Amino acid sequence: MRSGRILIIVHQKTSTPGHVGALLTERGYTLDRCCPCHGDSLPAHLDDHDGVVVFGGPMSANDCDTLDGIRAELDFIPKVLSAEKPFLGICLGGQMLARTLGGKVAPDADGRVEIGYTEVTPSDEFTDLFATSQYFYQWHKEGFEVPNSARIMAHGAVYPNQAFLYGENAVGIQFHPEITHEMIRRWSMGAAHRLDQPGAQPRIAHDIGYRLFNSGVDRWTRGMLDFLDLPHLQSSESIAAD
Repeated sequence: MRSGRILIIVHQKTSTPGHVGALLTERGYTLDRCCPCHGDSLPAHLDDHDGVVVFGGPMSANDCDTLDGIRAELDFIPKVLSAEKPFLGICLGGQMLARTLGGKVAPDADGRVEIGYTEVTPSDEFTDLFATSQYFYQWHKEGFEVPNSARIMAHGAVYPNQAFLYGENAVGIQFHPEITHEMIRRWSMGAAHRLDQPGAQPRIAHDIGYRLFNSGVDRWTRGMLDFLDLPHLQSSESIAAD
């Protein structure tokens, strides 16, 4: 029996779950927001949650020795995997999943970033999952290795590893399917200096990319939630009473 609750882990006071959160709410889930980097405590177990989504942030998965919140999340992820609950790690969240499983997280050797919409290419096994979109919004300066225990789902030209699957329902991705137009505006204005970095696209390209690709990304995200077994609650299993 499902609890009807999803644990949402974010990294800044102003962080929101964006379109991913909206789709989960549309499916009938209650979102429990947690920000360990600002003092929130992670749950001791996963009995009260149907899944976990860890979003991005300006920190690094390698900050475990300097940021208590990152250390707490890295210690928490194995609990999610042991409980076999659906897990989606987005950007920093995907990097932390990779690090948990033994993969390295590091900048591009040539100092390039990915900021703006880029193309990803699915591996043969996951072509159907990426049928609705192969262009996604990016905002990162580090990438992850795919752990030996995981299967690569998609790769890219600059950062070769874009998505991977561990087990049956733990996915790490480098890109941002949660992005909304307002989030693009806020990120590109609030961190405008990042647009001068090698590999970053000009702000107008972000707006054009959103208009071109958002519909496909929406369909991809719905498909990913289905893949993770996070269906519409009103048409699936009964929800446990609070």
